[in-house]
Amino acid sequence: MRPIIGITASKELGKDEYTIELADTEAIVRAGGLPIMLPHIEGEAELEELAEHIDGLFLAGGWDIDPTLFGEEPHPGLGVIIPSRDRFELELVEKVLEKNKPVLAICRGAQILNIAAGGDMYQDTPSQLAGNLLQHQQRAPKEHGSHFVEVQEGSLLHRLTDSLKLKVNSRHHQSNRHVPDHYLVSGIASDGVIEAIESKEHGFALGLQWHPENMARAGDAASLRIFEGFIRACTEEGDE
Repeated sequence: MRPIIGITASKELGKDEYTIELADTEAIVRAGGLPIMLPHIEGEAELEELAEHIDGLFLAGGWDIDPTLFGEEPHPGLGVIIPSRDRFELELVEKVLEKNKPVLAICRGAQILNIAAGGDMYQDTPSQLAGNLLQHQQRAPKEHGSHFVEVQEGSLLHRLTDSLKLKVNSRHHQSNRHVPDHYLVSGIASDGVIEAIESKEHGFALGLQWHPENMARAGDAASLRIFEGFIRACTEEGDE
């Protein structure tokens, strides 16, 4: 049977509806998984049951993250936040990792993964990180690879993609800053922006700042291998 992959849903301010990106579901199905959308539920028992039922967690992209969750107040460059989503994802990812189930975290999701681990982030990278930055909010189609990422040799990301240099798409203004010691920075852009993190303590907990779901949709081989590796890890978890 296909492993069940929970995809965290997005929500718009002022609207009582959830949304997920078609590219997310398509990449998971293509790699062999069965995606389901996860609403922002609350309650210890409910979250525990949800973490038990899914075989893997996909933390999708979306709006900004409440900075009070990592001890800061709002920067002028902070965008829209959805507090219910922040709470739900932080609590759920902790429960999923306690069970050592696979987590693939994309863009906003990579920052949620880092904050849950005890790290923090730039609320607005262009104004908070010194130096000559690359264009991290590309003016190009979603699937276009716009800059490069250097990959740490021997990392999970390296093993998945079989590459030490990836060309990735980019549409974010927030990024991870301090990453705790039990996580590895496995991908970094030429301007120093952290592009990939992964847990040293779990079988598969990978956060990517870019959007491989869009690149996989366009047939990018490395992006497809990331999803295939994620689903393979979920399948192995379900077989235990």
